This record gives sequence, C-alpha cells and structure tokens, in this order.
Amino acid sequence: MLKPAPNATAAVILASGSRYRAELLARLRIPFLAEASQVDETPRPGESVEALTRRLAVAKATALAGRHADAWILGSDQAAAIDDEILGKPGTPARARAQLARCSGRELRFLTAVALLRGTRCLTALDVTTVRFRALSSGEIERYLAAEDVLDCAGSFKCEGYGITLFEAIESNDPTALIGLPLISVRRLLAQAGLALP
Repeated sequence: MLKPAPNATAAVILASGSRYRAELLARLRIPFLAEASQVDETPRPGESVEALTRRLAVAKATALAGRHADAWILGSDQAAAIDDEILGKPGTPARARAQLARCSGRELRFLTAVALLRGTRCLTALDVTTVRFRALSSGEIERYLAAEDVLDCAGSFKCEGYGITLFEAIESNDPTALIGLPLISVRRLLAQAGLALP
C-alpha cells in the first residue's frame, strides 16, 4: 500500500494493487492510498468489452466503499479486444505467444474504464485506444517474450517498454490509458467531484 505524503490526508483511495496505476496516479500529485480490491473479473455471458470494463471499474471501487465510507474511491479496469473477443492477461508464456501471434498485422482495441465513487455518487469515464500491430514473425515474438515479462498484461505487451517495437501505430486520446489509468479522464472526474489538483 502506498502512503500519502507526511501530514497529508488521502484525497483518494485507489482501488488497485497495480504498481502501474499507482505510478500513474502519483503524476497528478494528489495524496492517495492504494488498496487492492478483490473482484471476480470473469466476463458475463454475452457481455461486451465496453460493459465489462465499466462494470468492473465500478465494482472495484464499490468493494472498498464499506471500509472508506467518507472517501472518494477510484476504480479502474482495462480489457483488450480483437474482433469483439476479449483478450485477458495471458498468465502463461504459451498464452502470451498465442495472443501476440493472433494480433500480428491486426488492430487491437484497449478499453480502460474508470469510476470515482463516494456514497451513492459515481462518476465514470471510458477511454478507447487502438493499437495497430505490424506483422510479427514467430522469432520476433519469442525474442520479445524473452525480453519482457508480460504475463500480467492484457494483450501480452508493455507499450511503455520494449513492446513499442511491435506496433505500426497507436491511436489514442490519452497515452496513459494504455498503461492502465487514463489520467485525462481521471483529472476530469476529480474536478467534477470537487477535488482540485495541487
């Protein structure tokens, strides 16, 4: 768990154990605490990737509401989709290899939802990023997977690392969304909640 600056009061509880999200939120220079929320992330039958990410962002914030009744809680969820099929975190090298082979020469959509919740008030936003992969040989995929640990990354790559070499283009309104937390949307939600940045 991250701690706010000395003598500061946490303005936000980040409902995440992800170090990537914590590092991103720290860029906004607001005091916050990070606490993982345990939520079943299994998609529901027929659930679209848009509905899934929005539902899970709200669920992650709601899961901590009982412990932080007076705080604003920020939940976020990200999913990748190709041809409307959701790609999860690979978990194993074999799945990562298969995901990257499937993405070779194709477009992948990343949807990142955020929810800012306190009491009965819940503000949400959704960011969509399109990643266009270049054609990848099996050797390139193997070299990439040997170079970077991506088993906990949806889509099996890290755009902020060596994964950038896999792409032809990235189309996004917010470059931080692909890393895991769309800071432009988060700043807007914080402003709507009356939380001013330093």
